[in-house]
Amino acid sequence: MNTRRPPPWTLALLTLLLAAVPPASAQLRVPQGGLPGQAAPAGMPGFSTPGGFAAPATAAVARRDEPKLVDRVVAVVNTDAITELELQSRTRAIERRLRGQNVSLPPPAELQRQVLERMITERAALQAARDAGIRIDDAAIDRAIGRIAQEQKMSVPQLRQRIEGDGMGFAMFRAELAADMAINRMREREIESRVQVSEAEIDAYLAEQAGGPVELNLAQILVGVPDGAPPEVVERARSRAESIAGEARAGADFARLVQTATSGPDPVSGGVLGMRPPDRLPPVFVQAVESLKPGEIAPVVRTPAGFHVVKLLERGEGGAIAALAATPVRQTKARHILVRVNELNPEGEVVRRLTEIRERIEAGTVTFEEMARQYSGDGSASQGGDLGWIYPGDTVPEFERAMDALQPGKIAGPVATPFGYHLIRVDERRTDGASRERVRAAARNAIRERKAAEAYQEWILQVRDRAYVDVRLDER
Repeated sequence: MNTRRPPPWTLALLTLLLAAVPPASAQLRVPQGGLPGQAAPAGMPGFSTPGGFAAPATAAVARRDEPKLVDRVVAVVNTDAITELELQSRTRAIERRLRGQNVSLPPPAELQRQVLERMITERAALQAARDAGIRIDDAAIDRAIGRIAQEQKMSVPQLRQRIEGDGMGFAMFRAELAADMAINRMREREIESRVQVSEAEIDAYLAEQAGGPVELNLAQILVGVPDGAPPEVVERARSRAESIAGEARAGADFARLVQTATSGPDPVSGGVLGMRPPDRLPPVFVQAVESLKPGEIAPVVRTPAGFHVVKLLERGEGGAIAALAATPVRQTKARHILVRVNELNPEGEVVRRLTEIRERIEAGTVTFEEMARQYSGDGSASQGGDLGWIYPGDTVPEFERAMDALQPGKIAGPVATPFGYHLIRVDERRTDGASRERVRAAARNAIRERKAAEAYQEWILQVRDRAYVDVRLDER
């Protein structure tokens, strides 16, 4: 069903918050008095960045006195350039976040290096999404910004003011949000769609839940190993991980070790995975910390991504799936008509068409079921848009809010969600405990989410390893 809630990792960009490449020595300079008033000569080569900044790739601009550095390329990822202004903006955002979390910061040069590595990985993943034909249009970005503003309980102008007050240009924020959306869409299409969960896995998971498993909060440091690395490279990585584990056991600050030692895709996050049930953690991590007390370091763990140093931070009570079966909840039986926005169906046309369909249904000239079969763009179309019994949290927030506000028999819409625009009709409501099928579906989703997260980590590390990267951070 297309209205299901996306994984919790989507749209996390707010908290942190191309294509010819110039030669390695290229820098952008202007005279002390400022930018020249005339346009650059025709045919001058240049490069572009996601933030919308565009400038000549040579220093051949008019000058008075001594030139002044404006921006420069600090890394090349395949055919894309990362500029110093982009790196400084991202570094400042991460500094503010870490200070807000009371996390000690590494030396400025080390933090900048790790932020650049993170940007390189993101840029390589974005290029992979582009190569797969994924494009994010302006309308989709506008809808995402509207959702972020709504979640933050502010208007879009207020959100923009906050972003710019934090030192990030709004154009750059839009570009980074678009990149984040493209990578997430790539993950959904190329990774999550291929994850399979067997009935035996569900049975085993429910058996564990019946025993009331605890939740675990772990932190990890990854020493990456490239795909197909020779034995000597693997051995060096293993020795490095063992050395880091020894430092951690000797009392070294784990957060500082994460910032200076990890080769994972998010080295400045502190390495903390957050409180999770065992099914949402790699099984090798769970086994490694099984006999540990909070604060202890596990033996080094090997996965396809490399070697991991894992620390158990805390244990908490779990059993979320078992609690689901015992807790009465309100369920809604609903139907919808989904029309997606794309190049052939621009947003205005989609809204106009659904408004017309709703008027025809309410006038009694057609039925909701007929229109769903004819127009809906998801798998429920053949059932007249029937979504079955929906539990709280099953759908994305925009859909759930509109559905919850309806009386049975009434229609809402057009309602915008990340999937397009919907007409929604509530048929019935009831309060009951979760059925056996519902419990198994929740277990399946939990297992799928864990396996997808593991597959994504492997994929993004492989993408980074395959990319051509030229780091120019130390060049002046």
